[in-house]
Amino acid sequence: MHRDSLESYQHEHLFLGARHEQNERRTLLVVGLTAGMMIVEIVAGTVFGSMALVADGWHMSTHAAALGIAVLAYRFARRHANDHRFTFGTGKFGELAGFSSALILAIVAAFIAYQSALRIFQPVAIDFPEASAIAVIGLLVNLASAWLLWDEHHHHHEDEADSYHHGARDHNLRSAYMHVLADAFTSVLAITALLFGWGYGWTWMDAVVGMVGAVVIGNWSFGLLRAAGAVLLDAIPSVGLERAIRRRIEVGTDRCADLHLWLLGPGHAAVVISVVSDDPQTPETYKARLAGLPGLSHVTVEVLRCSH
Repeated sequence: MHRDSLESYQHEHLFLGARHEQNERRTLLVVGLTAGMMIVEIVAGTVFGSMALVADGWHMSTHAAALGIAVLAYRFARRHANDHRFTFGTGKFGELAGFSSALILAIVAAFIAYQSALRIFQPVAIDFPEASAIAVIGLLVNLASAWLLWDEHHHHHEDEADSYHHGARDHNLRSAYMHVLADAFTSVLAITALLFGWGYGWTWMDAVVGMVGAVVIGNWSFGLLRAAGAVLLDAIPSVGLERAIRRRIEVGTDRCADLHLWLLGPGHAAVVISVVSDDPQTPETYKARLAGLPGLSHVTVEVLRCSH
């Protein structure tokens, strides 16, 4: 076969998300905001004696590290997108970063729970007005960061009718969003504890709300671990998409003897199908049947004649 003819059958394996570079810039900006507020909260919490504020500050420090991982994953995936060493491109680097960030989020939850438990038995004096002011500023920074990272896919609820959208989720961006959302949540808890302590003298609230925050953040991390881990293990991204593929392929005597469907990156799925038929058609015929299915970016078809 002539080289030019061969090249016409080849294609790129570029499976990055549709807004990859935009998400990278948004995440980098949030890293700067988070790191700056982290320093302010740790210093202020130590000076004013608020465990909730110190915990929130250290919480933000681990989030700043996790967000940094997200930025590095975006950059590595973009710069090596055409590196032939990666068989199906670098779209999954975001999933790996998201999984790592979820582990960090779980460690953060355990740290907050431990520190809050210690504070129950070892209470200290708290300068409530100053600590409350810093906590409010931290909450505003967290809300601004969450707004920068907000994406409609974070809140998309899947059913069979629209399950194709599931594969469009960027778990790297979602993990960054969950980190700043956890920051905002712990800031709200810190403010609540400080206000109750200031108004009613309930200093024990500072530790109790830390325990509540640890439980909620731990639950968030578990959900993110499951979602990113499923992609890394090549789980079927959408039952609805799998059913649609089978419906389009299985016409007449054509049957799917084997079907493998997995994600290559945000919004990009791959499928390998083995078709068995009494009257087999060319692979291009079966590929044409799948044209127009959203998110299906890489299709491989094997055709076999039925031996019975």
